[in-house]
Formats: sequence, C-alpha cells, structure tokens
Amino acid sequence: MARVYNFSAGPAVLPEEVLREAADEMLDYEGSGMSVMEMSHRSKPFAAIMEAAEQDIRDLLSIPDNYRVLFLQGGASTQFAMIPMNLMKNKVADYVVSGSWSKKAYQEAKLFGDARCVASSADENFSYVPDVHALELSDDADYVYICQNETIYGTVYHELPDTNGKPLVADVSSCFLSEPMDVSKYGLIYGGVQKNVGPAGVTIVIIRDDLVTDEPLPGTPTMLRYDTHVDAKSLYNTPPAYGIYICGKVFKWLKAQGGLEAMQQRNVEKAQLLYDFLDQSKLFKGTARTEDRSLMNVPFVTGSDELDAKFVAEAKKVGIESIKGHRSVGGMRASIYNAMPREGVEALVKFMQEFERENG
Repeated sequence: MARVYNFSAGPAVLPEEVLREAADEMLDYEGSGMSVMEMSHRSKPFAAIMEAAEQDIRDLLSIPDNYRVLFLQGGASTQFAMIPMNLMKNKVADYVVSGSWSKKAYQEAKLFGDARCVASSADENFSYVPDVHALELSDDADYVYICQNETIYGTVYHELPDTNGKPLVADVSSCFLSEPMDVSKYGLIYGGVQKNVGPAGVTIVIIRDDLVTDEPLPGTPTMLRYDTHVDAKSLYNTPPAYGIYICGKVFKWLKAQGGLEAMQQRNVEKAQLLYDFLDQSKLFKGTARTEDRSLMNVPFVTGSDELDAKFVAEAKKVGIESIKGHRSVGGMRASIYNAMPREGVEALVKFMQEFERENG
C-alpha cells in the first residue's frame, strides 16, 4: 500500500528516509546483533547514540554552553508541574494564556503557587496571540510562561514578550526545530517530540544552568527534579531509548537538509501554498488571525458541520489522512511539520479546489 499524506497533529509524519534506516537496523544495529529497542541504556553503542543526539541538537539550535539538554519522559504535560516545582522560588509566575496548552500549564501551576494570567485570547476562542507589548508583569515573578505555537488553534508568537529580565519559559512542542531559534532568549524551552521531531515518548528540555537548582519546592519527587536528570545526563532511570535513537536520526536528517534555515524556508513555502488558497477561497476559511498564523498547524472550516464531515471522509479516500480538526475549533486542521513534503500540501490544495467546485 502507498504511504498516505499524514496531516496528524501528533504523533505525526516522520521523514521516510529515517523510517527506512530504522527498518534496516531493526534486527541488527551496526553489527551489535540486536535492535536498539533491546539494547542496554548503559551500553557503549547506546552511549554513542545519546552523545551524538545531544551534539546534533546543539549544533542545529546553536545551543550555548551554559544550557543543558535533557531527554525525559512523561510528555510535555509533565512539564506543566515540573516547571513550577523547580522554578517557583517566590511562588509567583506569570502566564500568557493563548490556547489549550498554555491554559493547562497555567491551571497546573496554580497548584504550586500564585500563577497569574497576565494576558489571554480566550475572548475570541484563542484565534490570536495576545499583545506581548502590553503585558503587566509581576515584579516578584520567578518566570514568564508562553506556549510558542498553539497546535489546536494554529497560532504562533512572531515576537517574544519582553520579560524585563525574568526567565522566559516556552512550550515549543509543535514548532520545535522548524526554524532557527535564539536559545539565549529563554531560560527553559521544552517540547514533546511527537509533533515535529520523533515518536511519542520523549520530551526534550533545554534549561539554563542557573535554573537547575538543588532546592526545588519541598516535596518535589526525585524524578521531577531537573538536577536529578542533569547530574545523571538523562540516565537517572531507563530513558525512552528507542525514541531518542529516532530523534537522533531526525537531527541528522535535518542537518542533511541544510539545517534550520533551510527548513524554515521550506516551511514558509508550504504554509504559503495553503494560506494563499484559503485567502481566496469562497468555501474554506482559516480560523486564526492572519498576523498570528502558524507555519505548522493550519485550522480551517467551511462553516457547515455537514460539509466539514464530508470533506474529511472524502479526503481519506484519496490518501489525505488525519485532517479532521480538534473539537475546540471544529472543521479541519492540516499539520504541515518538517517531514510533510511539499507534494502533500499541493495534493491537499488540489483536493480542496475540487471539493469547492463540487460543493461551493
């Protein structure tokens, strides 16, 4: 069977070359006589996999020497608690709530201290990013938190808030490695890899040295302390070994594509194809405010639940998979991550044109 164009928001499309390489190595990784899936995380071959993966992501993002890279478990959602447990020294933090994921993080942080919502776009169903110039930040806040790309609503920060010297913490799950980032502007960056980097099960945290504390909030479990994982180099317990191995292959694939500058150019071109069609379509309409549109996640609707359902069903028949939108927005959502080829977006636009002709 031919591969489909998988527009899922996550777990999501991975580079075909990476999947083929992993398939070739499934039974015997580099002459070891075993799969990475079976290999001890303390073995020399796996130590080399970990070392290469860390170096490659450092190269891709130009990560400064005073930041640690951690490969953790628990999904991005565990970070909603781990961040306040480790960083909330004054028991105060400022949150910008721009969608479901930042809202969940904000609600979790309230369990540990005074989490303050300093801006929200809930008034228009999170269809835009709040104005970061007008933020009234707390003098005693330990950090300022954003979700840089909201997967469900298809919005992205094109400009970071001025945090007045406070550490900026960002969930970058759905825009991770899609374009260059200045890591030095953040205190902590994290993301689940299953959207743009690898298979579900790995969470990458990039944290500045001064935020790695040996005094988290009282009662913080050992496994939820950043210093535990920094000291053990992500090997305090058995890590998500096979997932890290696949992420490492994706890092090498990204380097081979020309790095993050080349990926950004490709991602801009792919998104433009889809947005250009949406902007002139009489049937389909994008739901995110134009100036805040994401390059990674594109939600759109016809205005009719019946037509939306028909579109999703007919798209599946022509190999356009997982195009149904999240229930919070309805309609459709095309997630066009790094590994989605331009041909996939072209096929989607062509199908949308045909659907509009027949149903407009």
